[in-house]
Amino acid sequence: MPNELRPLTLGELLDRSFFLYRKNFLLFAGIVALPHLVLLAFQLAGIGIQTWRGAGSSAGILWFLATVVLTLGVTAASQGATVIAVSHVHLDQPTSIMQAFAGIKGRILYLALIMIGYGLGVGVGFILLIVPGIILSLMWALTIPVAVLEDKGLRDSVNRSAELTRGSRGRVFVVYLLFFVLMYAVVMVWEIPILFAIGIAVRSHPGVGIPLWSQIAIQVGTFVSQSLVGPLMTIGLSLLYYDQRVRKEGFDLQHMMATLDATTLDGTVPAVGV
Repeated sequence: MPNELRPLTLGELLDRSFFLYRKNFLLFAGIVALPHLVLLAFQLAGIGIQTWRGAGSSAGILWFLATVVLTLGVTAASQGATVIAVSHVHLDQPTSIMQAFAGIKGRILYLALIMIGYGLGVGVGFILLIVPGIILSLMWALTIPVAVLEDKGLRDSVNRSAELTRGSRGRVFVVYLLFFVLMYAVVMVWEIPILFAIGIAVRSHPGVGIPLWSQIAIQVGTFVSQSLVGPLMTIGLSLLYYDQRVRKEGFDLQHMMATLDATTLDGTVPAVGV
């Protein structure tokens, strides 16, 4: 599939998302898997410590808070690096897992804080009424691609996302819906047999509690599911970011002229996201 910067239909956008993922599977799965391995190791250590020493209330709360903080950092790192990788691949620039993470060096905390900010905003919308939460999530869907590729703060990123998605939020909704359903289906394929086995074990040994093996299996299954399907949502939203820039700002012409100018001057390719 040739990489041509032009306005894409919704079908073409989804098709290109899956195409880029299939063609660069090891790149995208590796970007998500590496930081999530750290999270998995932390979670398994927590299971081991609780099994060995017993779950104390204060220790359990502290461990839970530490898990939340680590999860946020891991999510920021994996999503930020995936956006960088999609940008390079989409604009026909060479990249690797290490180069993708290098693109967000020193910005993981910054991205995590942005995630907290717009996540709280969307969460408040859902608490007040479901509809405002849905509207805000669609408006701010491109916040992370904007923050990563344009190096903007929280307020500028959400405002820029709202501007880019204006008039195309139905497309954003379909992208969200498709990838959420896909993620849920993959998770269920792994977790339903585990939950079924847990039910049998609990009925066979009442009073024993949830088996240790099942706790480990659930965490490993979540890691595998996230590594396999997690990149797709970010790929789709990153491509949607570029598609909206092509439609609203003539980014295809800007990129072509910048590439020609850079090639004429010194044979280099301009940085992504400009």
